[in-house]
Amino acid sequence: MAKKTITAKQNHTEPNGFAALKTFFTNERTRFITGLIISILTIYVGLALISFFFTGAADQSKIENVPLGDLLTNRGSVENWTGVRGAYLSDLLMNRWFGISSFMILFFLGSVGAKLMSLNKVSLLRRFLFSASALIWGSVFFAFLFIKGYEDTFIYLGGQHGYYISEMFIANIGIPGTVLLLLGSFLIIAIFTSKKTIPLLQRMFSLGWVRNRLRREGREDVEQPDEQPEMDDYEAFDTEAELLSVEKRENRKTVPEYEGEEVAAADDLVVTIARGDDDPINEKVEEINTPESGDEEDTGFTVEVAAGNDETYDASALGTYDPRLDLSRYVFPTLDLLKAYDSGNMEINRDELAENQRLIKQALEHFNIKIASIKATVGPTVTLYEIVPEAGVRISKIKNLEDDIALSLSALQIRIIAPMPGKGTIGIEVPNKNPQTVSMQSVIASRRFVEGKYELPVAMGKTITNEVFMFDLCKTPHLLVAGATGQGKSVGLNAIITSLLYKKHPSELKFVMVDPKMVEFSIYSKIERHYLAKLPNAEKPIVTEPADAVATLNSLVIEMEDRYRLLVNANVRNIKEYNAKFIERRLNPQKGHRFLPYIVAVVDEFADLIAVAGREIELPISRIAAKARAVGIHMILATQRPDTKVITGTIKSNFPSRIAFKVASMIDSRTILDAPGANRLIGRGDMLIVVAGQEPVRVQCAFVDTPEVEDIVDYIGEQAGFQTAYLLPDYVPEGGEASTSGAVDLSDRDPLFDEAARLIVIQQQGSTSLIQRKFAIGYNRAGRLMDQLEAAGIVGPFEGSKARQVLVQDEYSLEQVLNALK
Repeated sequence: MAKKTITAKQNHTEPNGFAALKTFFTNERTRFITGLIISILTIYVGLALISFFFTGAADQSKIENVPLGDLLTNRGSVENWTGVRGAYLSDLLMNRWFGISSFMILFFLGSVGAKLMSLNKVSLLRRFLFSASALIWGSVFFAFLFIKGYEDTFIYLGGQHGYYISEMFIANIGIPGTVLLLLGSFLIIAIFTSKKTIPLLQRMFSLGWVRNRLRREGREDVEQPDEQPEMDDYEAFDTEAELLSVEKRENRKTVPEYEGEEVAAADDLVVTIARGDDDPINEKVEEINTPESGDEEDTGFTVEVAAGNDETYDASALGTYDPRLDLSRYVFPTLDLLKAYDSGNMEINRDELAENQRLIKQALEHFNIKIASIKATVGPTVTLYEIVPEAGVRISKIKNLEDDIALSLSALQIRIIAPMPGKGTIGIEVPNKNPQTVSMQSVIASRRFVEGKYELPVAMGKTITNEVFMFDLCKTPHLLVAGATGQGKSVGLNAIITSLLYKKHPSELKFVMVDPKMVEFSIYSKIERHYLAKLPNAEKPIVTEPADAVATLNSLVIEMEDRYRLLVNANVRNIKEYNAKFIERRLNPQKGHRFLPYIVAVVDEFADLIAVAGREIELPISRIAAKARAVGIHMILATQRPDTKVITGTIKSNFPSRIAFKVASMIDSRTILDAPGANRLIGRGDMLIVVAGQEPVRVQCAFVDTPEVEDIVDYIGEQAGFQTAYLLPDYVPEGGEASTSGAVDLSDRDPLFDEAARLIVIQQQGSTSLIQRKFAIGYNRAGRLMDQLEAAGIVGPFEGSKARQVLVQDEYSLEQVLNALK
C-alpha cells in the first residue's frame, strides 16, 4: 500500500504539458513580456479608438463597402492613424458593439498588463467585474442619453448594443422606467465596487443634508427637534414645501407667508388648495392657514389657470399637446414599397482603374505635364482621379485639356476640378463604363437618413465616395432645380417629395403643388386629405392653370403674413420656437393660435408660368423666398430652361441652394450655378448640388420610378385622413371678388345657420375658424356658413386676413333678420 502511494506521488510530480505551461507563465520574465505585449496592444487599440473620433467619418464608407482583403492590398486607403486593422477594430468597438464605453476594455487590459509587469497590485477579478458592468451600463446609458441626438453623425455613442437595448427598454417600460432602471443599476454597481457608497448615501438622506439644502434654497432654518422624528415626517415636510412653492415666469408677487415660506404667484393664476371639508380658497392672493398638527385631513391640490394674454397664458397642467393625435393611427410608408435596383456593394473594376490612370498620365505627358501621384475614388456612376502635378505645372494648363483627356479615355464627358476644394490636388471625374443605379430604397434605408434629426430631411442620392447625400430643407431654405429634358429633373423632384413623405407626419407637413404640365404631380392627388394644401374653392388639389397658380401663391403670401402675426403675438422668432411653445400649451388657442405645419411649395415648369403670367407670378414667389423661411414655408422651383429671362437676379438672390442636372451649354450652367460644370455631366440623374452657397457636390440622384410613387401614395391614401385638405386663406385680387364668392341660395340654408348667426352676434367676431371650432365642423362647411351669413347681411364682406365685420349688433335685431328669412 505504501509502495502504491509513493508511486502515485512520483507520477504526480513528474513534469507534463500542463506543468510546463504553468511554469512558463509563472516565470517572472515571461510575465513581464506578456504584460508588455498586452500594454502595447492596449495603447494601439486606444490610438485606434481616439483616431476614430477624427477619421471615422472619412473611413466609414470604405469600411462598410470595401472588403477587408481589398483594403489590405491598398495600404494608406484609410485615414485612421493605426491603419486598416485599426479602422476596422475601432468601427467594430465604437459602432457595432459598445460605443465610447469600449474604453473600459482598455482599462481592464491595462490593469492586466500592469499586474503582469508587477506595476500594481489589484484584484483582477474585481477589476473585471467592474469593467464589464461599467462597459454594459455605460453603453446603455450613452445610447439612451443621445438616442434622439445622432442626427448627421457617423458614430453611435452607445454602440449598437446600447442602442438596441435602450430601444427595447423604452418600448417596454417607457422613458421613466428606463431612467429608474439606469439609476438603480448605477447604485448597485457603485455599492458592489466601492465601500464608501453606502455611508455616502446615508449622509445624503440624513436630516442635516435636508436642512442644509433648504437653507441653500433660501428657506427658513429648520429647528432641530428634541426627539428624532420618523422618516414620514420628513417626507410630509418636503411634500408641503414643494407643493406650496408655486412659481410663474412673469409678474411674480409675494403672497402672505405660510410657515415662513414665500410663494410666488401671477396675476392670472388662481390657486385652490382644498383640505378635507375646509372651504377652498379661490382668491388670487389670500392668506393660507395650516391645519392643526393633530388633524388627519386628506390634502388635495388644484391649479386653475385663468385665460390671460399670450405672455402669461399657461395650460401646461393639461399636459403637452400632441399634433399627431387626430391621425394617431397613421402608419408611415414601409421600405418594401420601394425597389432595390442596386446590390448595395460597390463593384470595383481594377483593370479599368489601372487603364484609366495610365491613359490620364499618358495624355498629360504628351503635353509635357508630369504627375507626382494619382489615386482613384470610385462612385456609383463616376470615378474621381486625384492627381498631384509636379512643381511648376500651371493649373490652367491642365484645365484646358478636358477634351484631350476625354478623347484619350474614349469617355463621353469628363469634368476637371482644379484645384479640389480643401485639397492640394486636381480632380478628374471620369464616367464609369458600367454605372450603377442608386435606388431610393438604399438611401431611405441608410442609417444617416433613418437616424437623422433634420426638420425637413431630403435625401437626394449618393456622392462619388458612395455616401448618402442629405440636406435640411429648413436650412436651404429654398431650392432651384434646373436641367434639360430627360436628364432626371422629374425623378429628382419625386425623390425630394418621397424623402419628406417617409419622415414627416401629415399633421407636420403640407405640400402646395403647381404642375402646368398636368401629368407630373397628378399622381399625388390621392393624398389630398393627408399632405396637400389648396385654396378653399379649388376643385383639384394640384394646381395646373397659371391663373390658379397666381392665386395660390398669393394665398401663400397671406398665410405667411398671418403666421408672422402669430409669431409676433407669441414673442418667438421662428416656427420651431412657436410650435414648441404651443405644444407646451403656453399659447391661447382662443386667440387664434394653432399648431403650424411646414408648407413646401413645389412649382414645376417655372419657365412656362413666367411666359404666361410674368410679373404676376414672380412677385409672390420673390416675397415668399425673401421672408417665408422663419414661418416654415419653403419653395422648390424647377425649370428646363435656366436662362436669365426665367431665373432673374431677384430669383437667384433668394434661392442660394440649387440643383443642376445636365444642361446644354456652359452659359446655362453659369446661370443656374454661377459656375461651369453642369454641361459636363453625363445625364440620367447625374447632378451638381450647391447647398446654401457652399461648393458644388456631384451626386448621383436616387432613382424612384412612377410605380413606386403610386404604391407610396396608395399606401398613404388608403389610411384615414383629415376631413379636407389643408385650406389656405382666400385670395382677393385687386378689384376682384373673393375666391369663394358666388351666388348663395338662402332658401337652402345650412341647419346650423341660426345657431352660427347667434354665435357670431354674441361674440361680435366674424371668424370662420370660430364657427369651425365651436360646432366641430370642417372648414368647407364653416366657409359656406360664413357666405350665407354674408348674403343675409349679418356679417360684412371678406377682408383678407382680418375677421369680417359683424353688421348686426344685438340678438333682438338678429331675430328680426332670421324671421324675415323664414
